Amino acid sequence: MPDLAIQTIELGKTYRSHGGEDRAAVNGLTLEVRTGELFALLGPNGAGKSTTVGILTTRVRPTSGTAKITGCDVAADPVAVKQRIGVVTQHNTLDRQLTVMENLEFRGRYAGMTTRQARKRADELLEVFSLTDRAGALVQTLSGGLAQRVLIARAIVHRPDVLFLDEPTSGLDPQTRVNLWDILRSMRTEGQTILLTTHYLEEAENLCDRIGVIDHGKLLTTGTLAELKAAVGDETVLTFTFSGDTEELAGKAQHAEAVTSAEHEGAVLRLHTAEPERALEWTLQTASELRLPLQDVQILRPSLESVFLSLTGREYRE
Repeated sequence: MPDLAIQTIELGKTYRSHGGEDRAAVNGLTLEVRTGELFALLGPNGAGKSTTVGILTTRVRPTSGTAKITGCDVAADPVAVKQRIGVVTQHNTLDRQLTVMENLEFRGRYAGMTTRQARKRADELLEVFSLTDRAGALVQTLSGGLAQRVLIARAIVHRPDVLFLDEPTSGLDPQTRVNLWDILRSMRTEGQTILLTTHYLEEAENLCDRIGVIDHGKLLTTGTLAELKAAVGDETVLTFTFSGDTEELAGKAQHAEAVTSAEHEGAVLRLHTAEPERALEWTLQTASELRLPLQDVQILRPSLESVFLSLTGREYRE
């Protein structure tokens, strides 16, 4: 389909452990990202995000299924795919012995540009990313935020059809993160297709046209933020922490009128409810009857975070 920048069909990647057991890092993943879209791929640690991006950027060979970038098969024609993509990984891969200008210019030359074309393109990007005054600086002298801007600029020197950003603002201070958000919004406005992975849910919520949630190598859902909220219901998540095990309280909560569902793990009880005030009152009263002292309560209104929790069952994973 010509309007699809990324397409996977029943994509799979299986690794064999030292013990001889197969482990599916990606399991039957079918995904479509439209041309010009800014798409976020979310999931807990170990969900399969990095392996998926690795396959799409030709660094990992799939075990099954197909993956295409603007119609080019990543396994059958990796060279053509590499010509169509730009990639920014979590690690600083800039050539530390070169200046900012040289990093951009040399990337253009690698992509087949003439010296004049490469320098012109580098000048354009220095201006776009507000790096003109740093053109002659060695990249090893740059701050994390400046280096990240150079990495993104270098990734789009050859005007790729699709830009992959793996945790692009990880470790950056809030001000630098917001400045990078502005750059990404501008790139999207100009028609750049972007797929990013991120652990910052507010980043996906503020930037992306559509969001996909992956876990255990499977795509759980995709859609706009409004569509994802509607799919899991307009519910509030109440998270209680008590001084004791919550198994009995969770069992009672399953039958409480104001509670849609209940999960517990040790001293933590998590309730999903469309009536948060009633559910809160019921929980506090019942916990008191069970002589279970409350330590903390958090109220999470419907948001991308509540969608994420509803789908994956937990916020973070080791």
